[in-house]
Amino acid sequence: MSHTAHIPSHRKPRQRASKSALRAGVAGGVLSTIAVAGAAGPAQAEPVTQTIEMPTITSGLSTAVAASAQATQQVALDLETQAREDAAAESAAKKAKKAKAEAVRKAEAEKKAEAAAKARAEAEAKERAERASRTAERTTLSAPSSSSSGNSASAPASSSVPSSSSNATGSAAAIVAFAKAQVGDAYVSGGTGPNAWDCSGLVQAAYRTVGIDLPRVSQSQSTAGTQVSLDNLQPGDILYWGGAGSAYHVAIYVGDGQFVGAQNSSTGTVQRSMDYDRPSGAVRVL
Repeated sequence: MSHTAHIPSHRKPRQRASKSALRAGVAGGVLSTIAVAGAAGPAQAEPVTQTIEMPTITSGLSTAVAASAQATQQVALDLETQAREDAAAESAAKKAKKAKAEAVRKAEAEKKAEAAAKARAEAEAKERAERASRTAERTTLSAPSSSSSGNSASAPASSSVPSSSSNATGSAAAIVAFAKAQVGDAYVSGGTGPNAWDCSGLVQAAYRTVGIDLPRVSQSQSTAGTQVSLDNLQPGDILYWGGAGSAYHVAIYVGDGQFVGAQNSSTGTVQRSMDYDRPSGAVRVL
C-alpha cells in the first residue's frame, strides 16, 4: 500500500459549525418572543402629542396659606387662654371650699362654746335652786328638832354653826383626812374615784378606808347610822340634804363647822362652811 494512501483520521470532528447553529437558533427564538409580545400589545396605542404643565403657586395661594397659619396661631392662643381661665377658676373654687370649711369649723367651735357656757349656767342655777330647796326643807325640819329638845326657849338657833373641834382621832381622823385629800377632784355623776366622784361615792370611799362598807347611794347613807343633831356634830359624821331615807345629797363633816363634799360638775369636790349650804340632818356611823 502506498504511503500516500488515505488513512482515516482519528481526530474528533470540529464542533464550530454546530455551535454556530445553536447560537443562531437561540437568537431566532428571542426574536420570535419579541415579535409575539409586540403582537399582544394594544392595537390602538396613540402617540403622546402634548405635555401637562404643573400649576404654579400664585399670590392668592400664598395669601390663603398665610391666613391658615394665622388662624392656627389664633386657635393656639385661644386654647392657652382657656387653659389659664380654667386653672384660675379651679384655684378660686379650692380657696372658696377651704374658706367654707374654716367658717363651718369656727361656727361649730362657737356652738360648742355656747353649749358649754349654757351648761355651766344651768349647773349654777341648779346649785342655787338646790340650796334654796335645802334651806326651805331645813326650816321645815327645824321645828320638830327644836320641840324634841324639851325646852324650846333654851334651844340654840337653827342657823348656829356647831363648835365641835376638828381634832378627830382614830377612824374619824382617817375619814376626815381622806375626804380633805380629795378636795379639788372633779365631780362626775356615778363617780367612785380615784380622781372623780359623786357625793355618795366620796362618802363611801372615805368610810371604806377604815373598813366600813356603806350603801352606795345618798338615800341609804342618810339612814346608815344614828341620827344626830346638827348642833352636836363630830368629825366623820355624814351630813345629808333632803329627808332621811330620801336624801339627794351627802357630805362628810370635818369639824369647825366645815364639810367636804363632791358638790356638782361646776365646783367639783370642795370644802365649805355649813353656812354656805346648811344640811337637813346628819347620821353618826362610828
